[in-house]
Amino acid sequence: MIRVYTQASQGDQWLRRYRGRSPVLACVLGFTATGLIPGISAAGATPDDRRYTAIADAEFLYNGPTIAPQYPLPPLTAGASPVLISRAVVEALSIPLYLFNAGLPHPPAVPAINLGGVPADCLSTGAALPLTIVKHLFEQGLQWGQTLATVVGDRYVIISECVVGGTTTALGVLTGLGIAATGKVNSSHPTCNHAQKWEIVQAGLRQAGLEGQTAFDPLKLVAAVGDPMQIVAAGMAIAASRSCGVLLAGGTQMLATYALIAAVARHHHLAWQPQEIVVGTTRWVAEDPTGDTVGLAQAVGSVALIATSLSFAQSRYPQLQSYEAGYVKEGVGAGGCAIAAHLTTGWDQRKLLQVIEAVVERYSQNH
Repeated sequence: MIRVYTQASQGDQWLRRYRGRSPVLACVLGFTATGLIPGISAAGATPDDRRYTAIADAEFLYNGPTIAPQYPLPPLTAGASPVLISRAVVEALSIPLYLFNAGLPHPPAVPAINLGGVPADCLSTGAALPLTIVKHLFEQGLQWGQTLATVVGDRYVIISECVVGGTTTALGVLTGLGIAATGKVNSSHPTCNHAQKWEIVQAGLRQAGLEGQTAFDPLKLVAAVGDPMQIVAAGMAIAASRSCGVLLAGGTQMLATYALIAAVARHHHLAWQPQEIVVGTTRWVAEDPTGDTVGLAQAVGSVALIATSLSFAQSRYPQLQSYEAGYVKEGVGAGGCAIAAHLTTGWDQRKLLQVIEAVVERYSQNH
C-alpha cells in the first residue's frame, strides 16, 4: 500500500525504520493572496471561499464532523476536502495533533499555536512577506521541530500543510532555487494550470530582482515569492531530523520545502539528517498525468518520494470518486496520514477506504 517512487533504498530504509511506530501530526496553516487569483486553485469554489479553506480544514481536522461548525468546509468545484482522509486516520489511530498558525487572515476556531506570522501578499509582487517575519518564522520552526522531536522520541513526526495557492508559491521557490520545475508541479485542478502559474512566478521573481540569480540567502527568496508555511515546515524538519524521522506530507509543496531545507541548511551551515526525511503524498499526485512529480523529485535531488496507493475507484461516494478523475488530489497531510495508517497498523485498501467513508457518512448526515 506504500510505493517508493524515487531514491528506492533510502525510502525503503525509512519505511522499515518506522514501521509499527506511531507518529504525531503537525499541520502548518498559512495563507497567500496568490490563492485569491481567479482560477488559480480549486480548493474553494470562489476566491472568497478560499480565504476560509485553511481555517475550515483546521476545524474539521481537530473536531471531525460536527452539526454546526464555525467555519464549514468550503464548497469545491468537484470532490471533497482531503481533510476527510486526514481526520479519518487521526481519529482512528488517536494521532496527537498540533495545529500551527503560520499566518492566516482569521484565527482558527480550534486550539492552534500562533507563531506570530502574517498572511503573504501575492507572489507576483515580488514582496510576499517581510524578511523579518520570514526569519522569525524560521526560528519558530526550528524551536518547534526540536520540541516535537522530544515528544516523538524514536518515532516520527508528520509535517503537513494547508495553504491555498501553495503549489504556485512552491513553483516560485523551486524556480528561485534554480530547479527546473516548470510544467512539473501539481494543482487541485484536474488539468494543471501551468501557464497561469508560470506567468505569476516570472512576474514575482522579476519584481524581486531575482530572475536568473541563485547566489542569495534562501530566506530572501521566501520573502519575495513564498508563503509562511514553507519556512516554518523547513525549520521544523531541519531540527526534528537531527533526532527522529520526518514525513513531509504533501506533493509539490513539500518537494519545494525539501529543496528549501537543503538550501537554507547549506547557506546557514545548519546540521540536519537528510536520510531521516521523506516526502509522502497520494498516488493521485505521484502519478498525476498533468504534472511530473517524480521528475520534480529527481530535479530537487536525493529525496525519497513515497505515496499511498489508496484508491477511491470503488468508493460509494461520488465526491471521493472525483479524486480518480484528478480533482483535489492532496492536502492537509492526506497522503502522509494514509501512509501512517499503512505503516502503523498495516491497513489495506479496503480497511482504509472503510474508515474514510465512515467519516464522509457522518459529514454527509450533518451537512
